[in-house]
Amino acid sequence: MSATELETGSLQRTIKDLFAGAAGGVAQVLLGQPFDIVKVRLQTTTQYSNALDGATKIFKNEGATAFYKGTLTPLVGIGACVSIQFGAFHWARRRFETSNSSSHPLNPSLSYSQYYLSGAFAGIANSVISGPIEHVRIRLQTQPHGAARLYTGPIDCIRKLCAHEGVLKGLYRGEAVTILREAQAYGVWFLTFEYLMNADAARNKVKREEISSLKIAGYGGLAGEALWLSSYPFDVVKSKMQSDGFGPNMRYKSMSDCFRQTWRVEGARGFWKGIGPTLLRAMPVSAGTFAVVEATMRALG
Repeated sequence: MSATELETGSLQRTIKDLFAGAAGGVAQVLLGQPFDIVKVRLQTTTQYSNALDGATKIFKNEGATAFYKGTLTPLVGIGACVSIQFGAFHWARRRFETSNSSSHPLNPSLSYSQYYLSGAFAGIANSVISGPIEHVRIRLQTQPHGAARLYTGPIDCIRKLCAHEGVLKGLYRGEAVTILREAQAYGVWFLTFEYLMNADAARNKVKREEISSLKIAGYGGLAGEALWLSSYPFDVVKSKMQSDGFGPNMRYKSMSDCFRQTWRVEGARGFWKGIGPTLLRAMPVSAGTFAVVEATMRALG
């Protein structure tokens, strides 16, 4: 096969990976948004005693539609994010396979450290758009209800964030901790899923394509739990920074300052506030994401 044919095949594969990821992203948002708003409220305020109390009060005070506040931004944005995650992961995986084939032609399969690095690469690539998208979502989720609200929608929020301190310090606030979270989270996410899929295929002596959708969903759900358990403290700091005030109302000067203040005021428990609804959300959301992505990839061939 010529180099041109290889490049064309690789491009077609990448396009399929991106499309499958986008489909998984839409499923992820629709399944996870109600859990996410409870998580963010628990991380950024002290008005709720636990997840159930938070969900109850949100429903009572703001109605059922409040659980889908700011959904338009993640529906478009997270679809793009998950598309990038899977596209970047498989691109990096194929680069490792090409490298491995020259040194181990009989077994070019990735090592688990290479799976982690591929996932971390996907997370870093994803952080370029996930940082501002999640910042806007958090602002919309944590703003006052009713007439006191600060933003009329995502576009208004973006405009006002940029007006405060520009694009980098305004819209991209918290980007450093976002990069750390994304690298760790998606390194562990893809590593866990690939390990479970490979172990199943070896144990049952079947091809990956023959693993059932139910098992794929189960392994995806477990990968989601591993993702959050490995990266949650970074997420807490990110939420605190991205819901912080501007100018004289700013509490956290930097990522390290936010870590220090959280530790001093709340101790270790402060880095795990909201972990309950997050883990509850992670199982169905991650299961649905991987199930939809794998089904889409198989349908595309």
